[in-house]
Amino acid sequence: MGLKKRGKVSAEFSMSSLTDIIFLLLIFFMLTSNLVQIDPFELPESDSKTVAPTNIVAQVRESGEIKLNVDGKESIVKSTKEIIRKVRPALADIENRENATLTIVAEVGVPFKKVSMLMAAAAELQMKAIIATQPTG
Repeated sequence: MGLKKRGKVSAEFSMSSLTDIIFLLLIFFMLTSNLVQIDPFELPESDSKTVAPTNIVAQVRESGEIKLNVDGKESIVKSTKEIIRKVRPALADIENRENATLTIVAEVGVPFKKVSMLMAAAAELQMKAIIATQPTG
């Protein structure tokens, strides 16, 4: 009796489906991420490695100019009341209100008075306020 031997089962793995999945994940994360435009300038250094979500960005230049980025619209603000007036409507659109975050991007040499003004506005709006830094080293 002549029985045919079955061929060995191949232990190879097809990478084509894996690359498709990675490509789809890349597209998903690119579409769902918030793209924030921040002007390039020197930030204070920190050892912190915490990455926090960003809803609203406030950039503070050494000259004292404060640029507020709310929902992709940039505007120059001068007072706490003006910051609150511009941010409050955007807070109504944020789903997870208790995690709403104001990211303060302050150039090196900015007086702390300007940073504390932004922190006071965030506290009045019941938002978290974080200060953006660059890694030490």
